[in-house]
Amino acid sequence: MAKVLIVDDSVFMRTVIRDMLQKDPSLEIVGTASNGVEALEKIKTLHPDLITLDIEMPKMNGLEVLRELKSAAWHPRTLMLSSLTSEGAEMTTEAIRLGADDFMLKPKDVPRLRLIADELIATIRHLTTAPPTPRKEPPPVTPRNGEAERVVLIGSSAGGPPMLDAILSKLPADFPASVVITQHMPVGFTAPLAARFNRLAHMPVKETENGDMLREGSIFLSKAGVHTMIGAAMTSAGKRTGRVIHSSAPPVHGVRPAVDKTFESAAQVFGKNAIAVILSGMGNDAGAGAAAIREAGGTIILCDQKDCLVYGMARSAIQHNAVNEVLPLAKIPGAVERIVRKMAMEGGHV
Repeated sequence: MAKVLIVDDSVFMRTVIRDMLQKDPSLEIVGTASNGVEALEKIKTLHPDLITLDIEMPKMNGLEVLRELKSAAWHPRTLMLSSLTSEGAEMTTEAIRLGADDFMLKPKDVPRLRLIADELIATIRHLTTAPPTPRKEPPPVTPRNGEAERVVLIGSSAGGPPMLDAILSKLPADFPASVVITQHMPVGFTAPLAARFNRLAHMPVKETENGDMLREGSIFLSKAGVHTMIGAAMTSAGKRTGRVIHSSAPPVHGVRPAVDKTFESAAQVFGKNAIAVILSGMGNDAGAGAAAIREAGGTIILCDQKDCLVYGMARSAIQHNAVNEVLPLAKIPGAVERIVRKMAMEGGHV
């Protein structure tokens, strides 16, 4: 049983989080704290496996707690709970830099707060059962390889980040393709997510910028607030590759970035040299994009429903008859690497 300490200056928030977590018998709430000073004292005595940590608190804020934990005798996993504000996004970026293990967005209204219960429990389970995240310097963002002739596209939403951890940590540094992830997130929060992925991936990870060239051995996370489109470009050898184009077109399926926009545009550029992976997510985003990739000769892999928090996005691909394989999460990295390496050996033909 994993021991959890809840740290938040709001009595209401501590109560709601406790109520949500107590529904899972594998989690034991060992205490709560209303500020950073109290949290550090309880960490010393209670030895929690994980703390949920608010950022803005009296006496000592969440960032100061993280600094103190660096030299503490007991260092629990840390899940930051950030408000949906631009300031919250900036502070979350700093929290990741200081060693926080993960973060989740904390809605301000009660109905939406209750909706994150399953995702909160899934994230805590992931953090308390996964091997320790290496506290390493991230790999340099400057890519070591040339322009990508192959692309792996990953689409996810609710429940996606822990699954992305599992996939990105298994892909090798010499991966002969570019990886583009489109994860539904509010504006400002994809930069800290990219920073978190950069700590555990063997390839450099960055938030997309308009004009980025897709390169082998590099991972790009679609910037929130704009659609990430893939436009055609030429490699130095005269072969086709892709370039990131940010679009401010209206949201699709109520989201921006939309997985469909990334998948559909990449299908036109990479065709049979594209692999799409669809993970956990609510709604219909990804189905039409998967169909476009399938029609262009690419490969579609869905994560098995038992490993997904929500199966809406994957189900949309099934409804579009755009599926090549359905795999457990643990088998997806190996399958993707196998297909990409076969593409590379055969000049793109699978």
